[in-house]
Order: sequence, then structure tokens, then C-alpha cells
Amino acid sequence: MLRNLRNAFFTGLVLLLPLGVTYIVVNFIVVRVGVPASQVFFWYLDENVRNIALFSTILSILSVLALVVFIIGLGFFSRYVIGRLVINTVEKILSRLPFINTVYRWVKQIVDTFTQQQKTVFQEVVLIQYPRRGVWAVGFRTSETRAEIQAKTGLQLSNIFVPTTPNPTSGFLLLVPSDEVIPLEMSVSDGMKLIISGGAVAPPYETNDPVEKERLDSLVLPPGEVPGPEAAFGEGGEPHPSLGAGSARPSP
Repeated sequence: MLRNLRNAFFTGLVLLLPLGVTYIVVNFIVVRVGVPASQVFFWYLDENVRNIALFSTILSILSVLALVVFIIGLGFFSRYVIGRLVINTVEKILSRLPFINTVYRWVKQIVDTFTQQQKTVFQEVVLIQYPRRGVWAVGFRTSETRAEIQAKTGLQLSNIFVPTTPNPTSGFLLLVPSDEVIPLEMSVSDGMKLIISGGAVAPPYETNDPVEKERLDSLVLPPGEVPGPEAAFGEGGEPHPSLGAGSARPSP
């Protein structure tokens, strides 16, 4: 009985969680963005009128919408020569202001990195052995290593970003030999879902490769059965073929 009540509670919580998060985000935008913006857009209105609860909420929502329209208009304006000229002039002015120029340049570099239209930051989802052989990690190939690092190592390396779970905004930059990187067919968005969910949400995969089919069939376990060390290492201690070369049986 208690178990059914607990399961029903968590089911209801899962159903309400998206609504709760949506309300928190919308309320944050209206309060933190809409209220200050309404004081700018509707400054000419009497303060007593603006302080009426319902009217204040409406003004805040309208201010958020007006701000969105302004940002969209700024984006269109920046595509034209005059717009680019104005933006470049503002950037030159900001670059001459102490402290502000450092913050502006740092933020602009981050934004430019993640908004490149000609080249995707994450080229593909890959599989690497990290932090040791026999342990696999999902990462994203960002580029091939060039310049000084390639000259110093004399190796063909790939820049692999391995995000942390469940917060993929932080992670590790690993320089891995390109021949040790295994590309995956899943999309970047599917790879992100896999990492954020902690492996709970995995994209379906079908293959016509007989070797891969054999590996999939050999690793399928009956429901409820937990794999033991023999799932990865055979009776003779040899690594399973799907682990690749270089794997070693873990010490007891």
C-alpha cells in the first residue's frame, strides 16, 4: 500500500515538475526583466497607475515582448552595412573603456565561439577510453589539434570535449590520438541527451554490420540479470572483442 502511494506521488511529481519549472522561468523573466523594462518603455504613465497589481503585470509582459521585438530588430539591422557600421563604432568605443573592454572582449569571444554559423563547435559524437583503458567515455570532437601542440608532440591528435553529467557546460578538454577515437552515428543532440540523463536516455541503434550485430546479441542479458566481470572478460581472462585492444582484466 505504502509502495503504491509512493509511486503515485512520484508519478504526480514528474507530471507537475515541467509546469513548475515553466512557471519559475516565466516568473523570473517577468519580474527580473519585465519590471525594469516597463519603467523604461512606459515611463510616461503615472506611477500610481503602474503600481496597480494587474496593470503592472500586463505592462511587464508587454515590456518583455517589446524587448524581444527590439532584439529581433537589432539582429536584422546588423545584417546591413549601416547596421554593421554602427555596431563596429560602438565596439570601438567600448574597447577604449578600462575594465569594460576586458569584460566585453571576453564575453564576445565566448558568444562568437558558440554562434559560428559556418562551422559547428561540436563536429560529432565520439567514444574514447578515459580515464583509463577499458573505461569508455562519450565526448564531442571539436577540431583537430594544430600549431604548437602538433609540432611538439609529432602526433595527429583530436580535440575531444568530455562534458560532465548532468551539467554539460563544464567538462574536460582531452587531446586524444585520432586513431584511438571511435566516431558514433548518433547526432550531437542525442549525445547531449545521453550525457544529461546520465545514460538513461539512449538513442536507438540499428546496424547491418555482422560484427556489430554479434556484439549486440552477445551482450544482451535477460531482464533483471546483472552483468558480472565475465560479461566483459571471458573465462580465460581475455578481453571481450567489443572492448578493443589494450584492455586489461581489473584486479580483484
